[in-house]
Amino acid sequence: GDYYNQGEIRKKELEQSCCVLGIPASDVTVIDHRDLPDDPAVEWDTQLLATLVLKHIEAKNINLVLTFDAGGVSGHANHISVYSAVRYNVCKLLWVPPWAAAGSSWCCWCRVLVLESVNLCRKYISFLDVLISCLLPRDALFILTEEETEQAKRAMRCHRSQLLWFRQLYLLFSRYLVVNSLRLL
Repeated sequence: GDYYNQGEIRKKELEQSCCVLGIPASDVTVIDHRDLPDDPAVEWDTQLLATLVLKHIEAKNINLVLTFDAGGVSGHANHISVYSAVRYNVCKLLWVPPWAAAGSSWCCWCRVLVLESVNLCRKYISFLDVLISCLLPRDALFILTEEETEQAKRAMRCHRSQLLWFRQLYLLFSRYLVVNSLRLL
């Protein structure tokens, strides 16, 4: 994102973060579109974003999409817009018979998992949320090992331009660095 005119810095930070996670730079795509400004208060155009997402899914032959849920984990409008665009594609394609979906049959082979947004208390109780998450319904549950948690923290620290005080607290206390519950869309 280019919030605060930091687009180039944040792009490099994203590439560094992905490297820490073992994701090659060739698998990282940054979309810089004038109608999709990086702004936590701006909702993006669902159809435009849905088109861009679908093109990427088809071009890269992606069979699993992991996205935010309707709460965007933090209420960030851009995060919610991504969910809306993916949901738009899934709903649009599910209502069209496969033989009529000319070149857009990804609904038949691409699964979508959405990351569950939790309330503020659960969001910041770190590993203590594992028990709660195990007891609640979900389609998938990922519990990170201590090594994976440290790797995720190293990846987050690559985003130096975004590490404001509240994100420092996130690194210390967020359940998302330990446990993630997802559901199928």
